[in-house]
Amino acid sequence: MKITGFLYETHMHTSEGSACGKSSGAEMARAYAAAGYTGVIVTDHFFYGNTAVDRTLPWNEWVDGFCLGYEHAKMEGDKLGLQVFFGWESGYHGPEFLVYGLDKEWLLRHPEIRDATVEEQFRLVHEGGGMISQAHPYREASYIEEILLYPEYVDAVEGINAAHTGRISGNVHPEYNEMAVAYAKKYHLPMTAGSDQHSTQMLYGGMVFPRKLKDIHDFARAVMAGEVLQMPDGTEELERGDKRK
Repeated sequence: MKITGFLYETHMHTSEGSACGKSSGAEMARAYAAAGYTGVIVTDHFFYGNTAVDRTLPWNEWVDGFCLGYEHAKMEGDKLGLQVFFGWESGYHGPEFLVYGLDKEWLLRHPEIRDATVEEQFRLVHEGGGMISQAHPYREASYIEEILLYPEYVDAVEGINAAHTGRISGNVHPEYNEMAVAYAKKYHLPMTAGSDQHSTQMLYGGMVFPRKLKDIHDFARAVMAGEVLQMPDGTEELERGDKRK
């Protein structure tokens, strides 16, 4: 696929923040910069997800550990000209949600987010100025107890998840994306797209925008305004049609 805009990863994990992560934040930043991405959003697994951080730690210490993957990616990205934004992926023993637009300081001030229900999460995130996209809503996996949909408690739906193409895992399930796209259209929800990447083996997913984004809030605005030009699904490697970074 030829990319002619500004390419952003919206869903990726690091070994510092996610127990399933295989590469550090710095390693991930170097891989994405080399692949021609303009920016990435680090979305490590949150407290009740597959976190790499000891849940018995006091909240402030847990947040410090949780943010290390992002912080290391940001430091490396700054050296390489790669934008690195912060987010996370919350888990509810099945449904998972990508949270965008909040930061470490917000987490430190809001320990109640740890035990929030899906409905409470939506309220808290909105009060903080953030947005939520339901991640891979139709994925079937051993860790997903039940497929549950929450159209009234999300701002968007992850319509395209490049991990479903099986480039690395070998598990090819395009139907998960097809159903997610149909779900988003049914409820008139904007779509996000990402790789769900856990290592430096590139899946080549993400979102292409016509302009360089200013920050994570600008990303949220662009998603809600439907500014996306392309959503690579990982079925083919990316070819840059220009030199935009």
